[in-house]
Amino acid sequence: MNDTLEFNEIYQEVKGTWNDGRLRFSKQTVVYKNSKTGKVDSIPVPELTQAQWRRVCLGHGIKLCTSTGNIYKYDGFKDTDLEKISEYFKANYKVELIEKDMCVKGWNWGTAKFNGPLLSFEVNESSAFEIPLASVSQCATGKNEVTVEFHQNDDTEVSLMEVRFYVPPTTGDEGSDPVEAFAQNILSKADVIQATGDAVCIFRELQCLTPRGRYDIRIYPTFLHLHGKTFDYKIPYTTVLRLFLLPHKDQRQMFFVISLDPPIKQGQTRYHFLILLFSKEEEINLTLNMNEDEVERRFEGKLHKNMSGFLYEMVSRVMKALVNRKITVPGNFQGHSGAQCITCSYKASSGLLYPLERGFIYVHKPPVHLRFEEISCVNFARGTTTTRSFDFEIETKQGNQYTFSSIEREEYGKLFDFVNAKKLSIKNRGFKEKKGMKRNDNMYSDSDEDQHDAYLERMKEEGKIREEANDSDDSEGESDESFNPGEEDDEIAEEYDSKASASESSADDGDSDGDRKKKPTKKATFVKERKPRKKEKKAKDSSAPKRPMSAYMLWLNSSRDHIKSENPGISVTEISKKAGEMWKQLSKEKKEVWDAKAEEAKKEYDRAMREYKDSGGGSSGSSKKERKKKGGKNEEKKKRKSGGGGREKEKERATGNDSFKSREFISSEESSSESDKGKGQKRKGSDDEEEVVSTPPSSEESGSD
Repeated sequence: MNDTLEFNEIYQEVKGTWNDGRLRFSKQTVVYKNSKTGKVDSIPVPELTQAQWRRVCLGHGIKLCTSTGNIYKYDGFKDTDLEKISEYFKANYKVELIEKDMCVKGWNWGTAKFNGPLLSFEVNESSAFEIPLASVSQCATGKNEVTVEFHQNDDTEVSLMEVRFYVPPTTGDEGSDPVEAFAQNILSKADVIQATGDAVCIFRELQCLTPRGRYDIRIYPTFLHLHGKTFDYKIPYTTVLRLFLLPHKDQRQMFFVISLDPPIKQGQTRYHFLILLFSKEEEINLTLNMNEDEVERRFEGKLHKNMSGFLYEMVSRVMKALVNRKITVPGNFQGHSGAQCITCSYKASSGLLYPLERGFIYVHKPPVHLRFEEISCVNFARGTTTTRSFDFEIETKQGNQYTFSSIEREEYGKLFDFVNAKKLSIKNRGFKEKKGMKRNDNMYSDSDEDQHDAYLERMKEEGKIREEANDSDDSEGESDESFNPGEEDDEIAEEYDSKASASESSADDGDSDGDRKKKPTKKATFVKERKPRKKEKKAKDSSAPKRPMSAYMLWLNSSRDHIKSENPGISVTEISKKAGEMWKQLSKEKKEVWDAKAEEAKKEYDRAMREYKDSGGGSSGSSKKERKKKGGKNEEKKKRKSGGGGREKEKERATGNDSFKSREFISSEESSSESDKGKGQKRKGSDDEEEVVSTPPSSEESGSD
């Protein structure tokens, strides 16, 4: 037999809600860890006195009773677990696992029995229901009835507010009131705070960030009392989960954080954390309201009757002794500035993020504590407003996402190394090798890049196939023809006025005349070529081989019916989204199978395409296009020659006349017949405007025609 037994998804009822966790039976202890809060219940095996196996709403459950009077109930077991657990208990715990049935008659008349921290209502010696007395908040009495009120839990959709018990009068002459006796039995075990006696010590006017204000903190043996000008809060030590002592980034202040479950309430507001802010230099002399022997007996040297030191040290020391929990401090992490925290923003409020040894905590508005064991993955994302900062995203296993933004990019290396050392899953792992954020704009790419986009994947595959299939297509020739390095340099230079005016001022020079003869021709050609060409849509050849599908599309076609059957009524878009998620979760081995099928389909397509081209398929259309292109080239050369001769005649007329015509006017006039087709409407309008401005009344427009 194994030394331990472990069970997942075991539930524990806490104030009306089911919290799941893990239960482990070992030879020394029984350990249950709450998945939500991380709280651990440890039961030493020698203290176990009784174990019961019962049929409950969540399958089967175990009820464990200890010699100290505590009772633990865990539900969620399967029927097949009974034999295994029973044998383990007999062999290791020397305790027999007893099967006990619950009463399901629905009767409301029975016997109330107080069994340690439980009130059990029994009908015919079978338990009908049990009330944990720790969940009782108040108990009121009437003539013959007792009203029991319960603490409310915000996590439950439906809450039990109260239960009323009718207590019949007794006929004996004992003189005791059965109603009062019933109520006292409940109050003795109930979680009812009664401020009886003096406080152990009082801290005056402490600055509290959550809830905001200044409070007197009165320390009682079983609870903490916050007394403010407007509100009072009483916090039982049993509700304290963790204590944190965190240094501020300015090194002059300290945060003392108390994690609470359940939280304290004020109206509809819930405070899961109590945050106190102290100055590092403030000191205090503290005297406990107890004699020295009592202090020594109760706290075993952890506290003394007279103590002195810094205020934050005194508060944390007293809380640690009374709550009996360890104080968590920052670990070995150091940021870029040497501080143990990182400045960031959460929900539009600036605060500090502390990387701890077992989690992250953010203070202060709102406070957030995330344990490593509840984190699914983290992500480093680009800042939304500037590249000088980045966002740190944390996704939990429950599906919640926390985004801490506006982190200085100098902190990236330290934070990445810390997350990597803690072995947390990083979504965009691999960017670190690119030397961090320096000279790398893609460092903080959005986490959506990791999501599988079915449409984008298909477009990429089809684009690759289209490029390979159209290698010999004429579109490549057209784009090469429109690019002429020699002409392009001249045209760019001609756009500026410096060269244009220089060539016009030296009209007598033969070289400049020659330049002006060439340049207008180039300019007209340049504008014409820059006109966006409309590609004629290719006629689809039905006899041509069909392009192959990608690995993802092949998988999707085979899985579509399966997705529809599992999700009846799902839309087409939802199928694509669901398929993308399933493809992302597919194992590498299964993806390789579909990649091999896609590669085989690609080879088959290439072979079919070669046979298709060898048989003359698709050649007639391309040859016709080539002839058309060659004819267009010859026609263009003729136009250039004729345009050059016309401009020489125009030049001679222009030099013989006193009126001056700008080069823009000459160019627009001579190429008007060509530019009607080659130029856009906007360019034509600007040429006409230049003609009006630069031409005097004695224009030779009629002569040039």
